[in-house]
This record gives sequence, C-alpha cells and structure tokens, in this order.
Amino acid sequence: MELRRALVRAAVSQPGVLLAVYPGATRQRLAVEAELARRGWPCVSGPAETDLLVIVGERGGEGRDEGGESDWVAGLWQGIPAPKARVWVTDPERAGDALDSGLADLERGEHEDDHAHHEHHEHHEHHEHHEHHEHHEHHEHHEHQQDGGTAPHSEHSGHDTHSGHHGHAGHDMGLIEGLPMADRADDRDGLRLDVLHVPLGPVLADWPAGLILRLTLQGDIVQEVTVEPVTTPPSPSPPFWDEPWLGAASGEHISRGDAARRLCAAHLDSLGRFFAVAGWDDMAARIRHVRDRALAGATAAELTSLVRPLIRRAKRSRTLRWLTTGLGTLPAEQAHQRGVTGPALVADGDAYSRMLVWLEAVGRSAAACDVTQALDTAEVVGPRGRLDTPIPPSKALLDSLPRLLEGTEFACARIIVASLDPDLGELTHVPAPGTVHSHG
Repeated sequence: MELRRALVRAAVSQPGVLLAVYPGATRQRLAVEAELARRGWPCVSGPAETDLLVIVGERGGEGRDEGGESDWVAGLWQGIPAPKARVWVTDPERAGDALDSGLADLERGEHEDDHAHHEHHEHHEHHEHHEHHEHHEHHEHHEHQQDGGTAPHSEHSGHDTHSGHHGHAGHDMGLIEGLPMADRADDRDGLRLDVLHVPLGPVLADWPAGLILRLTLQGDIVQEVTVEPVTTPPSPSPPFWDEPWLGAASGEHISRGDAARRLCAAHLDSLGRFFAVAGWDDMAARIRHVRDRALAGATAAELTSLVRPLIRRAKRSRTLRWLTTGLGTLPAEQAHQRGVTGPALVADGDAYSRMLVWLEAVGRSAAACDVTQALDTAEVVGPRGRLDTPIPPSKALLDSLPRLLEGTEFACARIIVASLDPDLGELTHVPAPGTVHSHG
C-alpha cells in the first residue's frame, strides 16, 4: 500500500501524458499540447511510462464501443500500468479542465481496470514493444543532449537510433528482442535473415494522428510497406490546417494575413515533429512555442523575430544535415506523377530538402501575418498542397510512402514519415455539395 501511495504521489507531481489523437482532431491536440507545455507536464512515448492517457477527438463512429472508444485505444489503455487515469478532450476550450480532471483522478488513486478483456492481445503486445523501443530512443537522445541541446546528437557519437548511416543498437535492443520471427528469406547478399512483420502507429510520439504502417523487415531493412489509416467517420468540418483556403473557396472573406498565419503555424507544427523524431528535443520545443504564439495572434514583427534565429540554427546544423540527407528522396517528376502538389513537390529531393522548404515558407509567412488584403482564391493551396483536386494532398503523400520507405533502414523510417507529415484529417473531410471536391 505504501508503495502504491508513493507511485501515486510521483505521478501526480508531474504526470507522464500519452496522447491518443484521432484524425481530424488537430485543433484539440494543439490546445492540449499548449496546456501541457504551460504546466510542464511531459509527453511520454508509450504505455509503460504513462500516468495519464489523453484521448483527443470526437466520440462515436464506426468501430467504436458504446463509450465512443476504438479498439486501438482500448488496447492502449489495457497496456498502461496502474496507477493511471484517462480523460477525453473533444472541446479545445476545455483542454485545461480535462487535464485537471485527470489529475484529480490520479490524486485519488483511481484507475479503471474493468475494461473488457476482449481487446486483441496481439494489438496490445505491439503497443508494448513499440513503447519499449521509443523509450530506449528517448533515453539515448537525452544523454546526447546534455551539452545544452545545440545539436540533435553529439557530433557523430556512434549512437544512431534514427540515422541510417551507422549501427542501430537501439533498434536491435528495443524492437526485435522478444518479437516472434515470422519467417526467413535470402537477402541481397544471399544470407538467410529473419523476416519480421512490424506495425508502427497509430499512437507514437510525434507521429501523424491515425496512421498505421505495417512494415516487413528483413534484418533492419524495410522490404514492404502497407499504409492503413485508422477508421474514422466522414466529417463535414474542414481540416484545421486547411480552413482558410477552403473557407475562401466557399466565399468567406479570408485575409492573406490569416492564411499566412495558419500556414506558418502548420509548417512549424511539422517542423516540431521532424526535429523531435531526429532527436533535437530542445529545437522541437522552441519551434512549438513559436507555433503556439502564431496561433495566439502574435504580430508579424514578433513572429519574424522568433523564427529567424531558429531558421538560421536549423540550416547551420551539420548533424541535422548528416542525419537526414539522402533519406526518402522524392524527385519532382515522381512527385508530380503521384499527385503530390505541396512542399514535397517543391523540395524535389530528400527529407532534408523538404525541411528547408518548410523553413523558407515559415520565414515568408511569418512576415505576412498582418496583411489585410483578401486571399486570392484562383488556386486553393494549403500547407500540404492543392485542395481543389479530387485527391487530397495528404492522400498523395501517403501513396508515396511505400516506395520511399522500401529498401531503407528501419531507423530511418520515422524521419521519412515526419518529413512528409501527412494530415489524415484531409482524408475524411466531406465538404458540402458545390464546394471544393469531396475527398471521401
């Protein structure tokens, strides 16, 4: 009993929060992240570290139980050890209230253990293994950042849980150990190597909401990739990041400044995820702070003064370039053939090139946040590409993922995904008749 009370007190002092975000819940996620940053509560990477599970998004819909909960969320909850608590955030304005409620449950030592045991055991195991892998990576990154966070890793230290250029001790110890070996096959060198079938998502830190990738690995090389978005009911609400352009296309008066502000925040959000996956936690936190300032209405002058040093710092990081150059190369010609229309098309290159395009767009859009002229609707282009085509921008990005990942090292996969940052909320948006094309 005393041990239990000690665990509860430790959890309550600064609870580890795991976010389970449904596609289309960007507004709610941003509100939760801003509130967590204000409180200093850490976001954790998996169930074993979790004190408070925060489920973000609308309740109800296909594949959910009477409480509106999906199988993958139910399985996730079962994998969290007590003491634990969970809350659901559907209203961004009440994110703080929801966190307070979860904290109160932890203080009382309450936790729910009565959920049905019908969750798929295999799904439950996958979450635990990925939590182990993510925790191992986080620990290594923390050790590398004791120099004050001036670079994603200490220069070429030999630990490379994300980079594909050296050995992957974190991968070997965190993911493969304990998983069943499904088969054996010849690799390119004629050796017999284990073939593993590994899912990524839908709940990982700094991962696109609702995305599941099913990877076939041979050794540490990705052989096959299947993209499986989680089932989400169609929504008439436009995706948060696309709102200004879709609103203008529907006849609303939207200023160029409002669109620039949303674009700036969208790319900062993507950059925050990209830097976090690359192990540069300090930079990710700074980027997200500026994102929140942009969404809170900061002036163009303030935003420009905030983003300029961050852009310079990112461009000057030799370690970041070393980690991301050559990963997920997508030539413009191939991008065009696959329907990619946004920054990934403009970048005409690898993960590092796509990051540079985001940085340039952040600088331009930050300077334009106060412009009052009406947004031109001749071409409806959001943060991820054109919104006036039958295929939503993020669908084209998802369709591009298998070829970009196949043949790469597993440790590189998350950097490649983060460099595209698809918004799965775009796939479920079903606009009213007569507006921008349906993406159902």
